[in-house]
Amino acid sequence: MSSTSELTMLQAINEALHGEMARDERVMILGEDVGHVGGVFRATEGLFEKFGEARVVDMPLAEGAIVGSAVGLAMAGLVPVVEIQFLGFSYQAMHQIVGQIARLRYRSQGRFEPAITIRAPFGGGVRTPELHSDSLEGQLANVPGLKVVAPATAADAKGLLAASVRDPDPVIFLEPLRGYRGIRGEVPNNDHVVPLGSARTARSGEDLVIVAWSHQVEVACRVADSLAKEGLSIAVLDLRSLVPLDIEAIAVAVDRCGRAVVIEEAAQTGGFGGEVVATIVEECFWSLEAPVVRVSGYDVPYPVGMLEDAYVPDEARITAAIRRTLETA
Repeated sequence: MSSTSELTMLQAINEALHGEMARDERVMILGEDVGHVGGVFRATEGLFEKFGEARVVDMPLAEGAIVGSAVGLAMAGLVPVVEIQFLGFSYQAMHQIVGQIARLRYRSQGRFEPAITIRAPFGGGVRTPELHSDSLEGQLANVPGLKVVAPATAADAKGLLAASVRDPDPVIFLEPLRGYRGIRGEVPNNDHVVPLGSARTARSGEDLVIVAWSHQVEVACRVADSLAKEGLSIAVLDLRSLVPLDIEAIAVAVDRCGRAVVIEEAAQTGGFGGEVVATIVEECFWSLEAPVVRVSGYDVPYPVGMLEDAYVPDEARITAAIRRTLETA
């Protein structure tokens, strides 16, 4: 039986990077301030000292150049792990992410293996400036060829990151800003891998299921625990990865409960929450006892800090959505 240590999500990510670089000498880290500084949030702390400048590379302030370099490295047989300081900055690299990385295997007829992981923090609750908290997972999930992963626990951050680095396809690995130091838990000390595409039941329940990912799983669990005091049985399904999506787990949870609420931080129109709702309708239509409800951000640019609390889904908005769904005959 392997031992565990209590770590923050940030510490778990750092531990995964140390482990993968030690396991496979092809793994490289590149990004802004990832070397000498150890990353703006210290996610890459200690890697430069341990593995050297040839494998931990400080790059210029140019996301397109950073991601474009990863394309060449992967084509040469290396396994690049890219850090984008904030997910919103990836707009400056979309021509490389969408036009090159996602298409590399298809374009080369399988000759080249785009084993590239792009890490980026995202999400609200920390009063960031513009473009720092934007949730772009729906846009990225719409790109054929990319896998999109969003852990909600420290243990999953380590296990899913290890799986992402080892995956032969490109993975966008999304890390919740609020979760870096706000989420902590027991994490296996030894090699730990969580398969991509396998959802996790964070709370069991019979009356309604909340479907969420990333930090909103934490918020959903608090709501479920609070409503349990009123005798309501609320399940929480943590998707873990959006692509591949665990459709079977969604179907099982919704079939059992008959009612569902989907939570996301992105703007509602075109968000990944709509994909989850469509999946529920396709797979579970005859089990539904009420329309599926979404709780999301609003269709406006991400607001300044003083308005952030009104934008990001919180316990009050989620609770209201649950009550409304349960009251629907």
